[in-house]
Amino acid sequence: MAIKLEKTLSSAMNARIIGSGKETLVLAHGYGGDQSVWDKVLPGLTQTYQVVVFDWSFSGAIKDPNTLFDPAKYCCYDAFSDDLTSLLEELNLDSTVFVGHSMSGMIGCIASIKKPHLFKRLFLIGSSPRYVNSESYEGGFDIKDIEQLFSSIESNYDGWASIFPSLVIDKNDSESVTSFEQCLKRMKPDIGLSTAKTVFLSDHCDILEKVVIPCTIVQTTNDIVVPLSVVEYMKKMIKGESSVEMIDTVGHFPQLTAPLKLLEIIDRLMNVCLSYNL
Repeated sequence: MAIKLEKTLSSAMNARIIGSGKETLVLAHGYGGDQSVWDKVLPGLTQTYQVVVFDWSFSGAIKDPNTLFDPAKYCCYDAFSDDLTSLLEELNLDSTVFVGHSMSGMIGCIASIKKPHLFKRLFLIGSSPRYVNSESYEGGFDIKDIEQLFSSIESNYDGWASIFPSLVIDKNDSESVTSFEQCLKRMKPDIGLSTAKTVFLSDHCDILEKVVIPCTIVQTTNDIVVPLSVVEYMKKMIKGESSVEMIDTVGHFPQLTAPLKLLEIIDRLMNVCLSYNL
C-alpha cells in the first residue's frame, strides 16, 4: 500500500514510500517527466525493496508549481540537490540507493558529494555532465542545436511536446511515447523552457572527480541524447568505483522501453552490494 507523506517538503514533492525491505531505493525522474515514468519497474522493485518516488519542482504533476518552482533558484542543479538531501533527511533515510534518470543522475552525484552518508550507491541512467560539444569534449550537441531546441519550446511548446517524445523514445513503442508526451504537456511551458536551459546548458564535468560513492552507469545502445563518448568520459572521470551496464534498446528511457532488463541490472548489482555487506 502506498503511503502519502504529509510533511512539508515531501508533501509538496508528492513523495511516496512503497514496498518494504532492508534496502531503500530512491527513484528520481528526469526532465519533462514525473514519477509515473517508473510505473513499469515499480511492481518488481517493491517486492524486494522500500522504494521512494517523488516529483521534481518543475514537474507537471506538482499541484501548484508556481509556489514551488522559482526559475532564479532552479537555474542550476545545486538547488535540486538540496531538495533531494532535504527530502531524504525529512524522511529519516540514509545509506540509500539512488536511481537517477537523465538530469537526476548528476543531481544525485552533487548531492552525494554534499552529504555522502545519505547514499551507498548511485545508478546513473542516461546521465550526462555536459551536453554541448567543445574541442576536447563530445557531449552530443552543438550550441546551435541547443538554441534551436529552446526556440522550438518557446515558440510552440505544445507542438514541440508532440514531437520530442518520438525522438528520445523508440517510436515503435507508442505506449511509452504517448506516456511521456502526456508528462511533457502537463508541464507549464515557461517552466519547461527554464528547466531545459538549466539542463542543456549545464556543465558539471568538474564534479565527477569528487564523486566517491560507487556508481553504476546505465546506458542504452542507441540514445540520441547521450552518446557513448559521454559514458566513457564519466567512467574515466568518476573518482569512486564505477561500472557501465549497457541495455540493448533504442532511446533515452530504458525504464519505459526495457523495464525487465533495467530490473535485472538493479537486482544483480544490489545482490552484489548486499553480499559485500554480509
